[in-house]
Amino acid sequence: MNRNTSILIVVLALVAIRPAGLFAQKKPKNSDIENIGKRDINKGRSNFASIANETRIGIQAAAEIERSVSLVDDDAVRDYVNRIAQNIANNSDSKFPITVKVILSNEVNASALPGGFIYVNSGAIRAADNEAELAYVIAQMVGHVAARHSTEMNSKDTLLQVASVPAIILTGGVAGTSLANSAQLGLPISMFRFSQDAVKEADFLGLEYLYKSGYDPASAVSFLKKLDDIEKSRPKQSSILATHPPAAERIKLVEKESVQVLPARTSNILNTPEFDAIKTRVGANTSPDSPTPSLRLRP
Repeated sequence: MNRNTSILIVVLALVAIRPAGLFAQKKPKNSDIENIGKRDINKGRSNFASIANETRIGIQAAAEIERSVSLVDDDAVRDYVNRIAQNIANNSDSKFPITVKVILSNEVNASALPGGFIYVNSGAIRAADNEAELAYVIAQMVGHVAARHSTEMNSKDTLLQVASVPAIILTGGVAGTSLANSAQLGLPISMFRFSQDAVKEADFLGLEYLYKSGYDPASAVSFLKKLDDIEKSRPKQSSILATHPPAAERIKLVEKESVQVLPARTSNILNTPEFDAIKTRVGANTSPDSPTPSLRLRP
């Protein structure tokens, strides 16, 4: 028996004994989608804010945002987006009630504040090709709320002697947040990992919530590809100072997580006639862009 034959026999024997141990990929944390709503995804995190305090911060932040933006004044649009948001909230790990409003802005973006306050730009609705893509935008924001990323980041900032909380946004960039200012102060570069890791976690949680709510999980990838196209059209910025991972990286992770975590099923919600009607109504609402929220808040 030659050496190559001996190696092959050993490999085949190992495969027969422990196929899962050798070749199965480790699933991401919080992959137990059957326990969504009952699991504690915040266990072991550093977060100094109580639920009540986080809610208070969110109320103050929401009031500040609404003084500086124009909201879509259309009951049909508000009710429709709220129905999607409440469906996702009911299939999430959020400890906060979800309040969602639509900002009149052409920018393809959304924002999540502490305590469950979410703002979706009308540009994100127009950019979506179907209801499932819009649902993913909202689900990703609910992921940030459920993981309490804003106050968690603030707690870590406090350890680094930075007392500010940035609003979490959907797309990349520094946009005047406390993270950019921290780099100028010479603070540890690991601080930027807080935000990028938070985005990756919200992408994953949003994917789970989207699936649990009955939507087609492939819409997460299709919407992220839109962000990738937008990102490629903009001037390139330093990856070190970016608060969000590149959209291309986010797409690969979501694709991988979809295969690892989501059970196959034959029936998914992709679109509804109501989405097409609402998208038309949103397109009819035009005004100068509201700024994307970028707040510096103290608990």
